[in-house]
Amino acid sequence: MIGKLKGLVDGFGDDHVHVDVNGVVYEAFCSAKTLATLPQVGHAAVVHTEMIVREDMIRLYGFASEAEKAWFTTLMTVQGVGARVALSILSVLTPGELASAIALQDKAMVGRANGVGPKLAVRIVTELKGKVPAGGAIDAGVLGLQAALGEGVAAGNVADAVSALTNLGYSSAQASAAVARVVGKEGDGVATDRLIRLGLRELSS
Repeated sequence: MIGKLKGLVDGFGDDHVHVDVNGVVYEAFCSAKTLATLPQVGHAAVVHTEMIVREDMIRLYGFASEAEKAWFTTLMTVQGVGARVALSILSVLTPGELASAIALQDKAMVGRANGVGPKLAVRIVTELKGKVPAGGAIDAGVLGLQAALGEGVAAGNVADAVSALTNLGYSSAQASAAVARVVGKEGDGVATDRLIRLGLRELSS
């Protein structure tokens, strides 16, 4: 199995990169976010990879981080999610945003990806609830608060502060992460208006 490529970027396609490793050029299919982070042709790059072997195909999939790779394999445990759909999801959501969407049961956030209809989005957030992979790129305190919000058991002041921040135009993931950081510093007994003010400060920092 090939777990990582270290070499020079040899070229790009719409959905893949070519990496020259000591004269052998490997083709790895990547999310749009990974392709955007890779250096220009001729520059050194490290690409984490997952190799999928089938009777009619051997294909490498490339990732900018171990967290993205972990989410790729986790997403494919859901019925109806193959490699193409998993990459599509990772093209619109970072690992942290995906973890937040699942914790918050935010099917609309997952449904932004091409190829993910409403039914599949519901299946993804439902089946992956509580299954953040190791290295899934989200703080445990943030995840705990988001899970409480998704289950409707978060404290009233916390839920109200997150709701107020989302009404101001922030995503549910951004708002809950900001409030979680405030709660981590100040405790969960902070008044709602103070939570909102401190949450805004976190979001602007």
